[in-house]
Amino acid sequence: MTSSLASGGRGHVDEKGSGELAEQRSTVTGAEKVGLLTLTAMVVGSMVGAGVFSLPQRFALETGVVGALIAWAVAGIGMLTLALVFQGLALRRPDLDAGVYAYAKAGFGEYVGFFSAAGYWASACVGNVTYWVLIMTTLGAAFPVLLSGGGLVAVMASTAGLWFFYFLIKRGIREATAINRVVTVAKLVPILVFVLLAALLLDPAVFAANLTGADYTGSLFGQVRQTMLITVFVFLGVEGASVYSRHARRRSDIGRATVLGFLSVFAVFASVTIVSYGILPMEQIAALPQPSMAGVLSAAVGPWGGAMVGVGLLVSVLGAYLAWTLMAAEVLFVAAKDRDMPRFLAESNDRDVPVNALLLTTLLSQVVLVVTLFSTNAFDFALDLTASLSLIPYLLAAAYAVKLAVTKETYADDLPATRRRELAVALVATVYTVFLVYAAGLDLVLLGCVFYAPATFLFARTRRERGQRVFSVREAVLFAVVAVGAAVGLVALGAGWITL
Repeated sequence: MTSSLASGGRGHVDEKGSGELAEQRSTVTGAEKVGLLTLTAMVVGSMVGAGVFSLPQRFALETGVVGALIAWAVAGIGMLTLALVFQGLALRRPDLDAGVYAYAKAGFGEYVGFFSAAGYWASACVGNVTYWVLIMTTLGAAFPVLLSGGGLVAVMASTAGLWFFYFLIKRGIREATAINRVVTVAKLVPILVFVLLAALLLDPAVFAANLTGADYTGSLFGQVRQTMLITVFVFLGVEGASVYSRHARRRSDIGRATVLGFLSVFAVFASVTIVSYGILPMEQIAALPQPSMAGVLSAAVGPWGGAMVGVGLLVSVLGAYLAWTLMAAEVLFVAAKDRDMPRFLAESNDRDVPVNALLLTTLLSQVVLVVTLFSTNAFDFALDLTASLSLIPYLLAAAYAVKLAVTKETYADDLPATRRRELAVALVATVYTVFLVYAAGLDLVLLGCVFYAPATFLFARTRRERGQRVFSVREAVLFAVVAVGAAVGLVALGAGWITL
């Protein structure tokens, strides 16, 4: 499952057109293709990372059992429809690679497609920072200087880890993905043990007291709204099989892997949240440091429980970091091969690794790591920004599915009932994603603009390389809106209206 399979094993930029690139991609041998199990492992491996270990505290901070059940029901239905959208798009547009970015471009033009690629890539890079912050806070149990996760020493240690993985992946993607397959299995064990032990030791009286929330929670709708970003964060990666669609042995495996991976992870995430309410009063859970799963299990079985969760977290987070770094580089690499990103990002080394895409991915993560020095809560800041950046790519993919169904494109050989069913699913996914943008709030939308505006430099460079105008009239209007949003965001940051 190498990021550079499309390069045909060469370490240089391919200047050929899209038709020839498609022909190149079709020459990938069966030995390099992957099956349903590996694709499902990629989906699970991408989603099960840092987020699951933070669920007890993040939910208890906002809502009780009833609100949590409603939130998971909303998130489950919404994310399932997104998973079904990716399943349907993989089958209806098998010619599109690196699905999240390609769907936006096909449906709404090159600049919008660029936004999707850049936003998805940035969300992966910022998400990687949450992994390092959580690693540092976990190690803080033994080394208190690392406990904040975002202090100077923690950032220096995270920087060392960041570049260690850069050189590991640079050695060859095959070695890296082999590690990921092992890690995917290993990291699930402590999470499942946590759910089992917490369920067995659940105190009905404590659980009942946590049903309706606490004094610091607001209305039920407000409680549910405040939990939405954490559910987005933990489900990031549901499109993992779609991103690697060109490596699938059978196109039908992409959809199956997406749904199987989603349902498996959904059951685990919801269970981790709900059983925690039966161990401690929610006020105590809300006050736990991250990883809060360790604090809950320590209260249930003693210190060894927290230690077990800590070890599991380290394995889980490092594996998820590896998967997301691979996916982030893959998006940039494929976009550059299709000449939608600057050509330097399409270069690969003699080990078929997209070195410049990988380097740019690592550099952005490094910048965000430095920014956490100025954040009051490094983990929550990086988590919420990751979730908000991912919303634009998800929204555009869902909207493209709606467009296909409305225009009947790709539906010529299908029954009308099939089109109506898929349109309904795509509409639910679109409405759900719009609600998530609302739930994220204006602060995070403006911070997203602060990223998108300067990132447009990559789009401008790509257009210049192709000898084209930088913007069409519509694209210029869209850029102006984003630039204004970025300016407002910077002013708000400077004035203290927005805090990191």
